[in-house]
Amino acid sequence: MDEQALLGLSPNADASFRQRALAYFEQLKVSHDAWQVCAEALAQGIYSDDHVKFFCIQVLEHQIKFRYAALTESQHQLIRQTMMTWLQAQLVSPHQEKTFIRNKAAQVFALLFLTEYLTKWPKFFFDLLSIVGLNPRGVDLYLRILMAIDAEVVDRDIVHTAEECRRNTLIKDAMREQCIPNLVESWYQILRTYQQTNSELTCQCLEVVGAFVSWIDLNLIANERFVNVLLSHMSVEVLREEACDCLFEIVNKGMDPIDKTKLVESLCQVLMASGFFNTEQEDDVDFLARFSKLVNGMGQALITSWSKLVKAGDVKNSQVTLQAVEAKVPLLLKLLVHEDDDISSNIIGFCYDYLHMLKQLPALTEQEKANVEAIMHTVIKKLTYDEEYNFENEGEDEAMFLEYRKHLKLLLDRLAQVSPELLLAAVQRVFNTTLENWQNTRFMEVEVALRLLFMLGEAIPASHGAHFSGDNAKAGPLQEMMHTLVTSGVSQYQHTSVTLEFFETVVRYEKFFAVESQHIPSILMSFLDHRGLRNNSPKVRSRIAYLFSKFIKSLSKHMNPYIEDILNRIQDLLVLSPCENGFQTLLSSDDQLFIYETAGVLIVNSEYPAERKQTMMRDLLTPLMEKFKILLEKLLTEQDEERQTILADCLNHAVGFASRTSKAFSNKQTVKQCGCSEVYRDCLQTFLPALSCPLQKEVLRSGVRTFLHRMIICLEEEVLPFIPIASEHMLKDCEAKDLQEFIPLINQITAKFKTQISPFLQQVFMPLVQAIFEVLARPAEENDQTAALENQMLRRSYFAFLQTVAGSGMSEVIANQGVQNVEQVLFTVIQGAVEFPDPIAQKTCFIILSKLVELWGGKDGLLGFEDFIYKHIVPTCFLAPLKPTFDLADAQTVLALSECAITLKTIHLKRGPEFIQFLQQEYLQSLQLAPEISQEFCQALQQPDGKIFKNYLKVFFQRAKP
Repeated sequence: MDEQALLGLSPNADASFRQRALAYFEQLKVSHDAWQVCAEALAQGIYSDDHVKFFCIQVLEHQIKFRYAALTESQHQLIRQTMMTWLQAQLVSPHQEKTFIRNKAAQVFALLFLTEYLTKWPKFFFDLLSIVGLNPRGVDLYLRILMAIDAEVVDRDIVHTAEECRRNTLIKDAMREQCIPNLVESWYQILRTYQQTNSELTCQCLEVVGAFVSWIDLNLIANERFVNVLLSHMSVEVLREEACDCLFEIVNKGMDPIDKTKLVESLCQVLMASGFFNTEQEDDVDFLARFSKLVNGMGQALITSWSKLVKAGDVKNSQVTLQAVEAKVPLLLKLLVHEDDDISSNIIGFCYDYLHMLKQLPALTEQEKANVEAIMHTVIKKLTYDEEYNFENEGEDEAMFLEYRKHLKLLLDRLAQVSPELLLAAVQRVFNTTLENWQNTRFMEVEVALRLLFMLGEAIPASHGAHFSGDNAKAGPLQEMMHTLVTSGVSQYQHTSVTLEFFETVVRYEKFFAVESQHIPSILMSFLDHRGLRNNSPKVRSRIAYLFSKFIKSLSKHMNPYIEDILNRIQDLLVLSPCENGFQTLLSSDDQLFIYETAGVLIVNSEYPAERKQTMMRDLLTPLMEKFKILLEKLLTEQDEERQTILADCLNHAVGFASRTSKAFSNKQTVKQCGCSEVYRDCLQTFLPALSCPLQKEVLRSGVRTFLHRMIICLEEEVLPFIPIASEHMLKDCEAKDLQEFIPLINQITAKFKTQISPFLQQVFMPLVQAIFEVLARPAEENDQTAALENQMLRRSYFAFLQTVAGSGMSEVIANQGVQNVEQVLFTVIQGAVEFPDPIAQKTCFIILSKLVELWGGKDGLLGFEDFIYKHIVPTCFLAPLKPTFDLADAQTVLALSECAITLKTIHLKRGPEFIQFLQQEYLQSLQLAPEISQEFCQALQQPDGKIFKNYLKVFFQRAKP
């Protein structure tokens, strides 16, 4: 072997040596027989360096994985012998190999097994066992090999091809027939031999049993001899976690419901007798987490058995199983309430299924009602934050608790389905007790009381949201609690979690304020003062900005008396200021968007006359426009790039804020009614000059483009005078992304205004098309994935533009571009349908072609188009689907083929028998199709039902492809 290259395998080797080692590895992998040097080195133990040994095993792995079919039988034999010789050597070697080498060797054995077990090496396991016996090092490798085989053959987390799944099924069938009882016996002997002397091997063996039990005959494991060994391991500290997992896999195995109940009950009796159910005496949380998972498995298994027995009408055994489930509830409650959330979390599945089971019972016994109540109190207790929770800097622990809380919420929802009255009463009790004395109560208890009220909204659905009534006599518990919430003063509580929960709950139950509107002023004040938008916490302020907007929108009809006051109080929050000199504003620009939207909603939905609304909207937007002009002037003279970015972002925010105020309008009608058209036209006049700014083009164009999209909805045809100048600027010095984002604007205008926009489209059509071609023609690096993707998206946008023009009755825009230009555009569509393996673009191209055939394909169509149909469109309908990249198993491609079929049907519709004659006598003959196939194709094409032809076309091309 190349000793110099091997030096590069050391972790401390320098780059040149590592490069040489890598090249040597590649050389050995692909050579016909050089790899045999590695086999020899491994079998004879020539090298002591771990990295060289690992390297040799890797080379053999490559031969089995990628070159096995090309090797001779004697070479196969050599690999087998090498690995078995290496295995034998491990039993007597003075030093055990490092774990990473043993794992890699186990993977190679597993690959050998996959390749040879069914054909050449049926005695694989017997040969292994004859070598390893009960030698501890041999047993270690044997168990690692079994886990590696499980990963290849059984592990459901690994995605396998259909062929691999078929092979794996055959392997499992053969193993069940030939060797599983022997393997089980070997596991039993390993457990008996090492349970007291080698905990590591015993745990490995338990892991193997747990992995294999899902697909072997359960009677081999679930018998007295084997289960007693497992249960004895439950009392050994170093073995019990693995024993728990192994028992869990046994319990999880599908089997007859009566047998499953008996198995679970027998396990429970032994565990109970051994004191495992006394969890309060157990300090080891890691073990309890595994034990909780086992109890969860047993509980769910019993409920599944009960469900099957009920369906089968077996009253007697279903009753026995129901009693078995009920008997586990005290243990369930102990684990659910455990202070460690992992232990509690592991039992939630059983708890959820138990509640689901209770829901199916005709009536609940007193004991079952008591169980429901106990679960309810446990859930309420476990929803509570602990002291350590970090609200200002949430990390992994906090994220895990929030995830755990989501699972508890599902339990709460389930409790509501079983007994809504009990849940309401329990929540009301906790809520009222807490809020009576919130000033002297810890934050987590106040927060959970509010949280429970919040959760009730989803847990107990009201008919049409009618939780609240204007009639006090009909006021329900939820209305009473909301009344308490808003009058208790709890919004003053000084903790972010309580503050947020208060506002979340207020907004969730906004309908309460529609029936008890006397509370609106105090709630508005809480939003606007130090509790809400002026809170010390940026996180709270940010969330409140959104919630305030939502609250105002949902209660806009009740806001008239407070509008002026609100607008005055939020004035300072509307200020546009660049983020510079470390100056921190109260709200981020994203939060300000909500405040601007709120201001817009207040003005538009007010009962003021149009002149007043117009004045108020102008007062809101004028400061933005003035600031915009100043900042744009500054940007044009700014030299510093960082400052340029800050200014451009601020300009973009100004446009965004103005745009957001218009969300209060649903259409042009409402803008006109409020007399606000003029102020938005002024905004357009103010913002458009930013398009000609040579600096920070991407940011500025993006903002103005978004504003134009919005104004097309709000101003409709009033926006049209601004479009030509905007387009002219946006087509200058543009990148793929600019064009890709500009085209939807043109599409929106075209689809909305159609012929109104025709003169402008005629003018902009070719400049836009040429700008697209120019960008697409720019050279790009071969492996530049970003550029390739941008070009693909631009192509799609271009074809979408042509589709919009053709589909909006504006085909004359294309037709009037001059013969040469029309031809150029048509050829790009042909190219898009055939050349680029992008089914989304191909589908659009066929839609364009069928539309143009429909418009121009008749006797009085566009001059020369008939010729184009026969010379180019028809061949396209065959060339595209025949491409190797046209994958008929892909859903998007099938949609493209469907449009291709519509194109052919449209040609037939427009050209009639002439088209059939062309196909039979010219085109299909040129494809060298048999006359009967040609006949069949034309018959299918002439079927009145388009669906028949679509289905036929798919089969036609499936047959035609090699």
